[in-house]
Amino acid sequence: MINSLADRIRGLASLFWREVAKFGAVGGVAFVIDNGLTFFLMHGPMTDSEAKARFVGASVATLFSWVANRLWTFRHRRQANVLREFVMFILINGIGIGISTGFTALAKYSFNVTDKNMLFAAGVVGILVATVVRFFAYRFLVFNNELDQEPEFSRDHELIELHHAAAREDQVGDAPAPTEARTIKKPGQA
Repeated sequence: MINSLADRIRGLASLFWREVAKFGAVGGVAFVIDNGLTFFLMHGPMTDSEAKARFVGASVATLFSWVANRLWTFRHRRQANVLREFVMFILINGIGIGISTGFTALAKYSFNVTDKNMLFAAGVVGILVATVVRFFAYRFLVFNNELDQEPEFSRDHELIELHHAAAREDQVGDAPAPTEARTIKKPGQA
């Protein structure tokens, strides 16, 4: 029993790190798309609109990220309702874009930073913060089909139910015997 639970935990940890690695690879490409486009726009067509440039770069990277995460990172967890999944993804990315754009806007408007490279760096910090939020939101809100649908974890409920049954048996075995009618002895009585 303990071995099967330990195997289950190891399997979940392995799955988690594989998802993190895939998410990181997709995120790395999205990071290049986002920052490459933002840098180009900040130093070109949107020279006076740094926050808008960050928004455009993040939006293009978001579309790439949805397709890549759907088809690769979380392919076994895709929802049957693609529209719902896409809307959830967009909402979560809206929060992420708000974080990265917010860092740029905060630097420019609250701290009066005018150096484009510093504004760019502020957006990068915002992306890093938003990435952590996105991973957990994608994993638990967007691509959230049960693990039982993955072949490696098809027996999850059996393992958990066996564990609970064994725990109940242990508790019953350790419980004191039912009390029978007891006589209360007074001090000095034999």
